[in-house]
Amino acid sequence: MKYCMIGASAIVFLLTAGGCDTKTNEKTEKAPDSVVIEQPAASDLNSDQSALLETILGESEASEQTILRGVSFGDPVSKVKAAETFEMFEEAPDHLGYTQETSRLETIDVQYFFDKDKKVNKITVDVYLNSPEATKQLWRAGQRYFSENYGAPKEEGKKIMWNNKLVGVNMEDVSEGKDYGLKFQFYPANKNVLAAK
Repeated sequence: MKYCMIGASAIVFLLTAGGCDTKTNEKTEKAPDSVVIEQPAASDLNSDQSALLETILGESEASEQTILRGVSFGDPVSKVKAAETFEMFEEAPDHLGYTQETSRLETIDVQYFFDKDKKVNKITVDVYLNSPEATKQLWRAGQRYFSENYGAPKEEGKKIMWNNKLVGVNMEDVSEGKDYGLKFQFYPANKNVLAAK
């Protein structure tokens, strides 16, 4: 009986020792070289945000009355349709929506809202970006531009507001999780329009 116990222990020992050939395991368990996927550089991922702001603002006439993309408050629907170069994605009784995608797959959505007389009374711009860095850059570009053209801003958390004699502008960081972007709202200076998100 003792002999069997020793034999069983020896068998267990031999099985255990034989199963742990480290040289063999190192050779068989070595993983193949992994493919390293590098994160794209910010310059590859994001547009130049100053240039993007120019795209958002669009070509404006020399008129002081022009607010955004060649459109002014009080303009009729027909003027918006003639001035806007982005692709229309929405036409409703109270607003028109246009969109543009950049070469870096950022998206700009512009909506023109109309009063009961079908005249522009508010414009919103939603900009969908690729990274927190792009959001910060566009924020800084917008802050610089509107402060130079509309005066000193008022800040409240993730929102900045400017007012001059004709126009009020709100710029808000609407980034949430991995969705990055800014929202701009333009409204007549005598109205503080805070559109729902």
